[in-house]
Amino acid sequence: MIVPMKKVSLIIPGDQKSETLKKLRKLGILQIEISEGHGEKLVTLKEQITLLETAQFSIGKNKTAETKTATASEMLAIAEEISALSEEKKSCQAEQISLQAELDRLKAWGEIDPKVIDLLSENGVDISLFEMPTSEYELLDESVKTLCLDKTKSSVRFLLISSDTEIESLGSYRLTLPQTSSAEMKQRVSALSERMNEIDEKIASYAGYAQSFKAALHSCEKEIEFETFATGMSEEAFSPNVSVAYFKGYIEAEKLGRLKETAKKNAWGLLVEDPTEDDNVPTKLRNNKFVSLIYPLTDFLGTVPGYFEYDISTWFLSFILIFFGIIFGDGGYGLLISAIALIPILKALSQKKSPAPTFLLVGLFGLSTVLWGTLTCTWFGLAPEQLPMWLQKLSIPVISNVYADKLWYPFWTNGQAGLTTAQNLQIFCFSLALIQLTVAHIKGIIRNRTSLKFLGDFGSILQLVGIYYVVLSLVVNPTVFSFGLVISGIPIGTVAIVLVGIGFCLSFVFANYEGSVIQSILASLVNIVSVLLGVVNVFSDIVSYIRLWAVGLAGAAISATVNELAGPLFGNFLFIVLAIFLLVFGHGLNMILNILSVIVHGIRLNTLEFSSHLDMSWSGHKFKPFEE
Repeated sequence: MIVPMKKVSLIIPGDQKSETLKKLRKLGILQIEISEGHGEKLVTLKEQITLLETAQFSIGKNKTAETKTATASEMLAIAEEISALSEEKKSCQAEQISLQAELDRLKAWGEIDPKVIDLLSENGVDISLFEMPTSEYELLDESVKTLCLDKTKSSVRFLLISSDTEIESLGSYRLTLPQTSSAEMKQRVSALSERMNEIDEKIASYAGYAQSFKAALHSCEKEIEFETFATGMSEEAFSPNVSVAYFKGYIEAEKLGRLKETAKKNAWGLLVEDPTEDDNVPTKLRNNKFVSLIYPLTDFLGTVPGYFEYDISTWFLSFILIFFGIIFGDGGYGLLISAIALIPILKALSQKKSPAPTFLLVGLFGLSTVLWGTLTCTWFGLAPEQLPMWLQKLSIPVISNVYADKLWYPFWTNGQAGLTTAQNLQIFCFSLALIQLTVAHIKGIIRNRTSLKFLGDFGSILQLVGIYYVVLSLVVNPTVFSFGLVISGIPIGTVAIVLVGIGFCLSFVFANYEGSVIQSILASLVNIVSVLLGVVNVFSDIVSYIRLWAVGLAGAAISATVNELAGPLFGNFLFIVLAIFLLVFGHGLNMILNILSVIVHGIRLNTLEFSSHLDMSWSGHKFKPFEE
């Protein structure tokens, strides 16, 4: 359920803002609606956050490091040291890259020392180094005295003892001498490498402060929150010495009494109102322990229902378990998933701790997959005849792979037309669509039970039932589910079309009802294109559920292919290791693809198709009270 909230406005003396916030933080039940603050302290705190986050990233994760503790102020000093070390390392890297580039440039010349050349110049021997194409070197005048140092087909490196005139004529080929010798540059590169290693070791030595970094960040974030509220609070001055500050927030209705008592005790002004749809009301969900297992998934997705929307946690959990089982589809995979979840669960229980909800949810996903694999007789992609007879008997014949080649004849066909196992699975998926989307409109009927608007949702249910049969006829089997089908004197196909027509009329008249039927009809006429497309959308929403069968079928095909590739290799002892590797890699990759399929397809059916029929936009944000 979505916990009822109250909107409150608090008025306090202008000179008691900090004192009031401290009391509210200790109370820990009010979400304050102030998003912006100002002041130098706030800027400093944000800079500290950046410094701490950068330092935390720099130390990395080292689980073997000995845990160390420090205060928030000490962690800031450590963060500053890490920042200085990181900057020094960057400077060392830049210098090393520059020196290495210079060494690479001079590599072909061997060891060069500009001091030696300068010394010769001081003694009247002017030496210059050149490198030019061989073809041009051979054209030099004989009067130019050179000493060839190295010659290849493409270039010549040589030494020239000559006048300034000759040097100027060959200037474009002259080697620019380095500032220091090659030997000195190599020594410097080595020294820089040693210093960077020292810096890395020094930074790594702070890995034990990982938890202290988290604590310091949390403390800093709390200070930023406090300072934002203190400086962002609206204030009105009535005289130079008298002013009042005020702000609004949200509180759980059941905890309002505690705030009233505190306000009365501290002489605060308090205004309590019921939230309206124009307010940005936070959402707090409260469910039993079983339904709450869905929270790790919804938190990961970042999906929060709006305060005036529905809490569909129960339905989300119920259907995602079914969707997960169908998409993975393999009981063997389900056993692996259950085993992976069972290890941390047993570890927590052995330590007398409550297992993490994430592992419990993963365990449920595994059990769901085991159940579906049992019902369809699908285990590690093996053919049914390769499985024990008792596993085959546990499956449900109409959807089991054991009877994949058999036709099932509904009673009304008199044995003239039958359904395959694949078609039965398609019917199951479309039936899930009918059930889930009908649930959405039943919730709408319950919410609008005091208004004629409920007839719009009732009309949508009639459309769903009628279009469900249309889908069976057009997609599954037009012979078995023909529009001319009559059962016990009831023309099923005709009834389906009539239901669609009646449902459309009810939705057209009452879907926008807000107290006036005429206004509701006019609203539908204004959006006539969307209204007409609504029928098509219902059809596409139901058909969309076939993705469950299709993705599950693709996964089964991949696992069967992996088995076919690996199977022959077991006949040769030398290839057994390769066969095992192929099985592990192939089935592992298939499981990863199935996880992506659950995210893309399984979750989509809950957050798009189902939610669209609930008129949900997932526009909410979590209730976060101001607390210590």
